Amino acid sequence: MSLARLFSLSGTVAVVTGGTGVLGSTMARGLSGAGARLGIVARRAERARELAAEIERSGGEALPLPADVLVQDELERAREAIVARWGGIDILVNAAGGNLPQATLANGGSVLEIPLAAWRAVVDLNLLGTLLPIQVFGAVMARAGQGCIVNISSMAAQRALTRVAAYGASKAAVENLTRWLAVELARKYGPGLRVNAIAPGFFVGEQNRRLLVNEDGSLTPRGERIIGHTTAGRFGEPDELVGALVWLCGPGSRFVNGAVIPVDGGFSAFSGV
Repeated sequence: MSLARLFSLSGTVAVVTGGTGVLGSTMARGLSGAGARLGIVARRAERARELAAEIERSGGEALPLPADVLVQDELERAREAIVARWGGIDILVNAAGGNLPQATLANGGSVLEIPLAAWRAVVDLNLLGTLLPIQVFGAVMARAGQGCIVNISSMAAQRALTRVAAYGASKAAVENLTRWLAVELARKYGPGLRVNAIAPGFFVGEQNRRLLVNEDGSLTPRGERIIGHTTAGRFGEPDELVGALVWLCGPGSRFVNGAVIPVDGGFSAFSGV
């Protein structure tokens, strides 16, 4: 197989949840650039329409799909719209997720004081917000006996990061779910249906900006510690996730299943010593 074919998504149909976020929108553009037709699932309908229009102006095909990843009926309507337009689904990227201020410890705060409602909201968003789209969109892949699901994990999944206990626990659950589904879906529906994950390092987005960067653009103490622990010496750029994503979604990774790929500038490799 040629090198170009190994990384081509031409003719495929991809769904990206959280497709209007900083990382989700970049991943959607990257999949489109590799040849995929895009279903953009997001709560922010206007931003989804704007992104779809941008992709189509660039020569791609995209369908905005306003939906909440925690509302099954909305996801099912999105699924039917995609199947009606393109006939099937080949790729699902679960980029929806994040943390909440109520579940983020203030300096000096105690994890024992995080409200249960905040814990539940973060776990629902990250874990159930990954599982439910897999159940809805994955049903189309299961019938076909093939497809690629890519979940989004975090550096907080495998090691304890201060202040974000609920987020870290929920992303650890996403990694476990990734491995579990990789085994179970392949055994039940065939080895052509794969589930992997990407674990991004530190990228500045809407939700974590205030933790990493001051209003004047300087780094917070937390941001400084993260950069000091990242061998690349900087935060990541969103488009630096695209290479790993396109590889996981394409023929070049057809023997990769149940893997979690760090894209972190060396953060997870460095002990800090």
